[in-house]
Order: sequence, then structure tokens, then C-alpha cells
Amino acid sequence: MDFSKVKLVVTDMDGTLLNSKSEVSARFFKIFNHLKKQNIHFIAASGRQYQSIVDRFLDIKDEITIIAENGAFAKQGDKELFTNELPFEYILKSIDILRKLQNVYIVLCGKNAAYIETKDMEFIDVFKNYYSEYKIVNDLSKVTNDTFFKIAAYHFESSEKHIYPAVKHLKNEMQVIVSGEHWLDISHNNANKGYALNILQNQLGITKEETMVFGDYNNDLQMLALADFSFAMENAHKNVKKIAKFQTKSNNDQGVEIVLEQLITFKSI
Repeated sequence: MDFSKVKLVVTDMDGTLLNSKSEVSARFFKIFNHLKKQNIHFIAASGRQYQSIVDRFLDIKDEITIIAENGAFAKQGDKELFTNELPFEYILKSIDILRKLQNVYIVLCGKNAAYIETKDMEFIDVFKNYYSEYKIVNDLSKVTNDTFFKIAAYHFESSEKHIYPAVKHLKNEMQVIVSGEHWLDISHNNANKGYALNILQNQLGITKEETMVFGDYNNDLQMLALADFSFAMENAHKNVKKIAKFQTKSNNDQGVEIVLEQLITFKSI
């Protein structure tokens, strides 16, 4: 594979760069130093909260770009690049529908914090892995003192089976994405990783032919389409494997790192 044109590497986090323990490998940080030397820019793109992504890149956070909340918010170092706010009337509409579903947990995702109205510790233990800054409130519909990016909904069995059918009709007004086995996101129509990546490619002056992207789930589809070097993880959703041009090992087998080492080797020749 001819990697000579690659100037930008973009990777999803959960199920892609992160292992099943939500860790970034030491191997990746060694690779990043080589990417930097070769002037290859790195973007972490995730449905996670911005603060949660930063927590995993503390030593290099000022040297990378972060796309958070599935494309609703992006920063490069301390510089805020763009936001896609979800209007509050859409938030109220979404909450009203989701509250009627059984065993569904709702997260209101704001710039300053994520807000939940449950005290269920089993869910909170899962939730804390994705949201470093959060508040437990009595009523999500009464939270107004923040900038809101999306509604995230969680089901312990399957978001695609138990949440998506009840909210798919909202796709006429908002973006509705099954973002993981257990998660579903409702956001502004422009708040997706592909829209965000397109903005950043234009800002950086980098083309599709110069872009490498890794992903594993449906919220990665739009950004995978913006890269000539698009990789599905071995553990990826069937939709991702269908659209990606290439495949690599699973997240637990460091599939991203394997390809990036090949990229570095090729660039060094």
C-alpha cells in the first residue's frame, strides 16, 4: 500500500484506538512521536465528552485535534474550532420520547458537564467511563445553564433494538445515530464526525487522498467516506466493514497501531 501521500490520521476511540479497558496503549504514544516528526497531524474523533478524550491524551493534548460529542465540538490545543449546538426545544422533545422507554438511561451532554437524572449505580459506573465531568440532577428538562451538544441514550442490551425504533422518526429534524452497541446519539443535523472532519480537512488544507481514518461503528461512516485510506476494525459493525476500503486487527489487538507503524516505516523509506 502506498502511504506516501498521507498527511492526516483520524481515529475513533471506543472499539478502535482504545482497548476494552478504555486505555490508549504505550505503543501508540511512541508512534505519535514519529507521526509528529513526519508532520502527520493526528485527530481523535469520538462520541465521548471532550474532557474524557483529553484524559486519555494528557501528555500530547496540545499537539492534537479533538473532535468530541460525535462531531458537535472540536478543539486544537486550547483553541476552540467549532460547535454545533442542539436547540433546547429538540432536547425537550427527545427527552420526552426517551423517558417513555423502559430501561433507557438519558444523558444531556453539555460543554461544561454531562447531566443525568438517574441514581442507578450500575449505569453510573458505565457512564463515568465516558464522561469525566458530570452532574446528577432531578430533572434534565430544567437544566439550562450550559451549551448542549447532544442527547445520548444507553441501553444495557442493545441501543439499535431498544432505542432506535422509538426515535428514528426524529431523523427529519435531527441526527439520530446508533453510536455503539449500547449507545444512541441525538444531535444537530451537522453534528457528525464526517461534517467535522470535512471542516478540519479544509482548515488544514488536506485532501481525501491524504487522509487515513479508522473506525468501528455507524457514527464513523461519514468520516470513513472522507479518506482514501479508510480502515474498519476487525470488531467493527457490518456497515463499517462494507464502506471501509481496508480492514485491520481488532482494538484489543492494536489494529490501529499496526497500520500506523506501517505508515511510519513507509514514510521513512
